[in-house]
Amino acid sequence: MKLPEAFIQNLTTLPEMDIPAFINALEDSSPVSIRLNNKNDYHPGHKNKVPWCENAFYLDERPLFTADPEFHAGNFYVQEASSMFLYQIAEKYLKQCKTVLDMCAAPGGKSTLLCNVLSEDCLLVSNEIIRSRAMILAENIIKWGNDNVVVTNNAPEDFGKLPGFFDAIVVDAPCSGEGMFRKDPGAIDEWSAYNVQQCAIRQKEILKSADLTLKNDGYLIYSTCTYNTDENEQNVLWFAREYQYDIINPDLNNFPGIVQSEAGLRFYPDKTKGEGFFISILRKKNTETQHFGTNYVKKIKPIKQFPVDENILKKQQEYIITDNGQQIIAYKHLHKNEMLLLGEILNTIICGISLYSRKGKDLIPEHQLALSKVLNAENFESAELSLKEAIAYLKRENIVLNDNNRGYILVKYKGSPLGWVKNLGNRCNNLYPAHWRIRMNIG
Repeated sequence: MKLPEAFIQNLTTLPEMDIPAFINALEDSSPVSIRLNNKNDYHPGHKNKVPWCENAFYLDERPLFTADPEFHAGNFYVQEASSMFLYQIAEKYLKQCKTVLDMCAAPGGKSTLLCNVLSEDCLLVSNEIIRSRAMILAENIIKWGNDNVVVTNNAPEDFGKLPGFFDAIVVDAPCSGEGMFRKDPGAIDEWSAYNVQQCAIRQKEILKSADLTLKNDGYLIYSTCTYNTDENEQNVLWFAREYQYDIINPDLNNFPGIVQSEAGLRFYPDKTKGEGFFISILRKKNTETQHFGTNYVKKIKPIKQFPVDENILKKQQEYIITDNGQQIIAYKHLHKNEMLLLGEILNTIICGISLYSRKGKDLIPEHQLALSKVLNAENFESAELSLKEAIAYLKRENIVLNDNNRGYILVKYKGSPLGWVKNLGNRCNNLYPAHWRIRMNIG
């Protein structure tokens, strides 16, 4: 691996850096790790645990995840192990939060992790500025199945319309990607000292936007997958000084190999089993910044309720079912006002649980309902698919089911819902989302 000389020179300024050991680690293959979802009692039996994240495991080799229906069902997420340290931070500092923003969330690793740590009473807003990446984020959030997540497609500065709205914000900032050199050799060709400086400038702008929408005493978690101090310590120290934040140093006694720097935690591939990563915990001091006011509730438009079978969702009494003319959507009463408000202020992609879409006089069950953790699956006709049938379904090919049960059928693989078909007897209309379908040739 030929590394840029300027990059190597930057590494020599880091006191904990052992450059020969670091370069040797980059010559090894990247570890593969997954994190399990807390739905459908999925337990694959892996034993090599990621030490800082519950229900996360290293794999001996990288399988073809595309050919695993349980991956598409949202039973696990493939995530780089170092970045999973967010689990430790969320467990200690974010459990009591009522509103959390993942500001740069695509493709969804940190948001899905937060889904499994935050209280069910917490509202998570998962945002991505680039539309194509926001759609990938939405796909992964739908697969994860939580009902307390809003996915938005907004610039960071748009959140200034919500002053003091969030108890905590995660900023996994776009960066120069030095920590991904082993995993993505193409990142080496894209690296330059100029790009590092441009990333650092952009990161400062994102942090400014985060400050506007964070409550007093709220937590800001800042991370990058890069090594240089310009994008890491220097940005954190500047931000803490200029915007009045305290830097928090967590206890690392149980995690040897993680390096505590002056402004955050550093992960190196020769010291921990993972890629390069930096993460910092900051807490906003009690300043006189503007707080989110109740007058914003006036922006919420009236909603039309819709009667549906009371057994569609688990604990359905906790939800309000609405009809916007195109879709039937369920909002948890606890989050309804905030979700509707966000729908008025931001560009939302997911807001509530889409239950049905209208096609003429028909109501067609939505894919989000099929994969939701609150789906009452026993209330729907279902069919168990073989591996071959499941792959065909995920490729949006035709499958044939027993014609005894016609109409909309929930199809499953090993008990996990994959989506819907409309069984016509001699064939099925495959309702798997066309833009999600497997395009790879799997034998």
